[in-house]
Amino acid sequence: MPLPKYHQIYLVLREQLHEGRFAEGLPGELALMAQFGVARVTVRRALEQLSSEGLIARNPGRRTRALPPPVSGESPGTKGMERANLRGLLENLVTMGLHTSVKVIEVATITASTQVAEALQLQLGDPVQKAVRVRSTKEGPLSHITTYVPDTIARRFGRRELSKKPILVLLEESGVKVGRAHQTISARLADNVLAQHLDVSVGSALLAVRRLIYDEDERPVQWLHGLYRPDRYTYEMQLSRVGSIDAKVWVSKDVSAQFN
Repeated sequence: MPLPKYHQIYLVLREQLHEGRFAEGLPGELALMAQFGVARVTVRRALEQLSSEGLIARNPGRRTRALPPPVSGESPGTKGMERANLRGLLENLVTMGLHTSVKVIEVATITASTQVAEALQLQLGDPVQKAVRVRSTKEGPLSHITTYVPDTIARRFGRRELSKKPILVLLEESGVKVGRAHQTISARLADNVLAQHLDVSVGSALLAVRRLIYDEDERPVQWLHGLYRPDRYTYEMQLSRVGSIDAKVWVSKDVSAQFN
């Protein structure tokens, strides 16, 4: 059963809020009505849900503004939990890269938004590299990946390097010793931009991955936002009572990357 239209709009706006797109305030109701092709009552219901969750503040006669997120990098309640480490990750990503191709959509140095600054433990407005790529298998588009890397690290590589190597390999070649990662997996509906890049219909369900990479000194070095087609990407995890984690990422029918 398809999600109600207002809930689809709510999900898209919520994701954009988390990405820090509305630092100057959200578009007005008329602009949102035109963007999504819906009636005012539908837009208002989506905004009411965002407001009830404390994500936006709505004041009559003023522009709707985004509210700061509760905490960055790690989700509430995750402190002290066991996390998967990255042993063997680089080697397996290289193997996966041999069976996939990547298209670099955008590489730019931007100023860190509130969310990016908090995740990477930077000051608001510090320079970071934002890179957007689409990775594909022989069957077609697989993922839409956005990464944020502190400029002090990312200045060592650009569009040319990102089109040839996985970004974790580039980090290590830049002198970063990768330590651990904190990852969350959820769902998101494809907006018109994602639908075009991933060759799916607007409103299609995507697997959303947020991954914060730390170096061996516990400094954040990369924040990744990944959107994956669930028909071409599977995440499998096995847990034990002693807290060890064994996870595999299955891409398409013939490529996998292992997280040990």
